[in-house]
Amino acid sequence: MARMDAEVAVVGLGAWGSATLWRLAAEGVDAIGFDRFTPGHSLGSSHGGSRMFRITCLEHPGLVPLARRSRELWSQLEDSAGEQLFFPTGGLLIGPKDGHIAGGTLRASRTHDIKVRTLSARALAFRFPRHTAVPDHHMGVWEPSAGIIRPERAVQAAVRLAAEAGARVYPDTRIIAMKKVPGGVLLRTAERAVRVRQVVVTVGSWLSSLVPGLPLETLRMPITWFRPLEADRAFDLDRFPVFMRELDDGRVVWGNGAEGGFDVKLGLEERGQVSKPIDPDDSDRSVTPDDWADLSRLLPAKIPGLEPLPAKVAVCMLTRTPDGQFVIGRPGGDPRVVVAGGDNAHGFKHATGIGEALADIVRGGTTKVDLDFLAPDRFR
Repeated sequence: MARMDAEVAVVGLGAWGSATLWRLAAEGVDAIGFDRFTPGHSLGSSHGGSRMFRITCLEHPGLVPLARRSRELWSQLEDSAGEQLFFPTGGLLIGPKDGHIAGGTLRASRTHDIKVRTLSARALAFRFPRHTAVPDHHMGVWEPSAGIIRPERAVQAAVRLAAEAGARVYPDTRIIAMKKVPGGVLLRTAERAVRVRQVVVTVGSWLSSLVPGLPLETLRMPITWFRPLEADRAFDLDRFPVFMRELDDGRVVWGNGAEGGFDVKLGLEERGQVSKPIDPDDSDRSVTPDDWADLSRLLPAKIPGLEPLPAKVAVCMLTRTPDGQFVIGRPGGDPRVVVAGGDNAHGFKHATGIGEALADIVRGGTTKVDLDFLAPDRFR
């Protein structure tokens, strides 16, 4: 049998991959990690200064246990790294009482006994005055356990801890080909070939290029930051916390207040869709007024007091599956390959829990949270 360079390789060290490498190394597994860029980069899906964390996962009941486990592991990552990555600000979910955002959050809280508080439209106007023109048939759901996570620093911390635990890390190294061979997988970079017994592929928008056959679509999602028209602490994070707000036409405004040197962060989803499909290898990251015009037009009525033009615009990529859920597991049951992808714009909060689950799968154990509903073969 050919000599193995490592027991397992993690390809892609974004949110999910970095957490996987950390958990594998922490368990003493001989692991090697590759990323085509420098971990913590801004060319994928794990950047932008902040990501929302919430336990009331309205996207699927099975995600609530994963969020709870992820919260425990975020604390563990912080303790091990010696830096704060999670900021417990609380979170606000606004929308029609029977809608997807507020209604779904309330249903999740009741099903899983999650502590929340409901607010009428009038109470919202008093408690969070920067959210205006909330119709009477809408409501707010306040989740005290919600907050924000620092994505770039979290990725870098997980990679650093993995390296300190013995993992070998190769940044700026692209895997250009992956071939299943007897007893393992052969990975090729531009300079060398690497043979491992198992590979975990967590390359985000590039997943289909290494593991064909998964029904993934890559989308371009603009992120914008706005400044107040005048100095106003009402837009600081402690008074304008992380939120998602569903409008009557189905569009969702999301974001969080100014903090940590960042201006007010906002985004807009159009009826659950985000921008247009994109080729992840397209190097054009330029922005146009189309990236913020619709959002800017909403601000005077919905979130007044902000300048009409954003101070900064960035582009994030995400991958979408047909059912809006992740793909996690072994395609075709192959013992050599594990995949994780399809973040669907709600995957970062689960990164530590998913990393642990992928490490458990690699080691042949049972995942601490049931993830069978995310099996990649469900689309076959």
